[in-house]
Amino acid sequence: MFSKWFGKDKTPKGPQAPEIMGLYLGGSFELDALKLRLMEPQLCIEGASPQQLIQAVGEVHLDSGGKILRFYTDDDAFVQVILDGGDSENHITDVKLWYFYDTKTVGSDAQWQTLLNKDISQPSYMLNEHSFTRVWDAVGESSPPVAMTEKTYEEDGDTSETDQFVMLYERELENGEFESLLVSGEEKIVGHNADRCLVLSTGFNLSPADIKING
Repeated sequence: MFSKWFGKDKTPKGPQAPEIMGLYLGGSFELDALKLRLMEPQLCIEGASPQQLIQAVGEVHLDSGGKILRFYTDDDAFVQVILDGGDSENHITDVKLWYFYDTKTVGSDAQWQTLLNKDISQPSYMLNEHSFTRVWDAVGESSPPVAMTEKTYEEDGDTSETDQFVMLYERELENGEFESLLVSGEEKIVGHNADRCLVLSTGFNLSPADIKING
């Protein structure tokens, strides 16, 4: 159904950041304001802006052959598009709007190892007095975080790479929809030092009717 998204008919210049569904670096979109008002009382976020400008684009190549595209906005949010088997709208399997909830610096190697081995992946995760259940369960007792590397394209032409170790959680809302939680240990090498942090983001599903592409 995501083949119905409007596209952009422009030739990219400079470093070619990924584009899809009419979402592109420097572009903007408008969310369904009514849906936001109806959903926000049930969500961990508040004050989401209906109009958002894309300031960076991230790309992750998955071991399964799929791809994750992230369109980071000026509202501390990102639209995440998951593709499987190709790069066209016909290959989209999931679209979510995520908001950054919290970011904490990891100050030592011991703390980093505890995150990777224990804290990121748990059967359930408490956030804002809500319990989220782990989605990516492996066979057996251990479900380690999923490792991925994201390449990020900035508006000024710079690119960077971040190693991420992530786990997905979710909880059911009153209307039968779900709020998702992404717990991510992120590591970027700056000079000869590892810059590490724990990032919590919450999100919810988007449908073609929920978003209008500007331009």
